[in-house]
Amino acid sequence: MIQTFNELGALRAQIARWKREGLRVALVPTMGNLHGGHHSLVALARQYADKVVASIFVNPTQFGPNEDFSRYPRTPDADVAGLEQAGCDAVWLPSVETMYPLGVENTTQMHAPGVSDVLEGAHRPGHFDGVCTVVARLFLQVQPDVAVFGRKDYQQLAVIRQMVAELSFPIQIVGAEIVRDPDGLAKSSRNQYLSAEQRPLATTIHRTLLGMREGYVAGLPRERIEAEATAALQAAGFQVDYAVLRTPELAEPAFDGPRVALIAARLGTTRLIDNLEF
Repeated sequence: MIQTFNELGALRAQIARWKREGLRVALVPTMGNLHGGHHSLVALARQYADKVVASIFVNPTQFGPNEDFSRYPRTPDADVAGLEQAGCDAVWLPSVETMYPLGVENTTQMHAPGVSDVLEGAHRPGHFDGVCTVVARLFLQVQPDVAVFGRKDYQQLAVIRQMVAELSFPIQIVGAEIVRDPDGLAKSSRNQYLSAEQRPLATTIHRTLLGMREGYVAGLPRERIEAEATAALQAAGFQVDYAVLRTPELAEPAFDGPRVALIAARLGTTRLIDNLEF
């Protein structure tokens, strides 16, 4: 039966017991409102560890001034039930006061220079500072041997990898493949905000990513690939924040090599992100 923890001392005591038994512990950080994509992270974590802890915490420090922290869906009972079915061993459910004992305004903040400042970082200033701040705290609270993050948030994974390498966290970071619906739409908690009319249009993002890959393989200039991708999304009714080709390190490419296509665009009031590595 899955264990749930609201108090840090009790969580740490359980993790200490596991580690005394020589067991490896994995962490799957989430903000709740879980779906099949999250459950796949638990299954992947199980491949790397003996015990899996999932955290559920809607983190106020990664929401911008125009992003409604209070509106973010909170479904803890359904989340815990789903995690238990997925094979999770424990759930960490900290309060805001536990995570930020001096208050959100007075917290010690983290920043990963460079990789945090482009793309999502440029469109959502301070977002990745909040991500780094909460993930570092979760690492210190749970002290996992491995942590699993989804590749759908490609830049978030890159930011966390940089933070872990720079600060020498003794944690293996594993990136999980994107889980998609049969029509290609990446699973996301935000998909529930799409109307019945918008839902089919949302698949344009994945088709556009595939087209960007085809353009690159065909040798088209990057500027043309990005312009055509932006135009395709706009024609489908999206407001486009970016549709770009980058290196795996998110730099603007100067030479041939591995690429990642990244899109962030709004359909109505719903902002969707996706990417494709090739």
